[in-house]
Amino acid sequence: MPSWEYITTPLLIHNTAAILNNWGSQGWELVQVVQGPEGGLVAYLKRPVGGEASAEASAGLAASAEAAKQFEGEGHA
Repeated sequence: MPSWEYITTPLLIHNTAAILNNWGSQGWELVQVVQGPEGGLVAYLKRPVGGEASAEASAGLAASAEAAKQFEGEGHA
């Protein structure tokens, strides 16, 4: 039976494809999108344990955070 690891990430309404494509390119599969406690969207993703290095997961998280910062900068310009 396969073992899975999971991650959650916020989704920005105008940047969902870029965020999901970034995670997908690292082997993460979208499981579900739900409304977060503060009204935003949260994506739940999974991948088989050992499918990618943990360092790459951290890189994906950093890339998502950077995408969020870029979007926020555009919204407040």
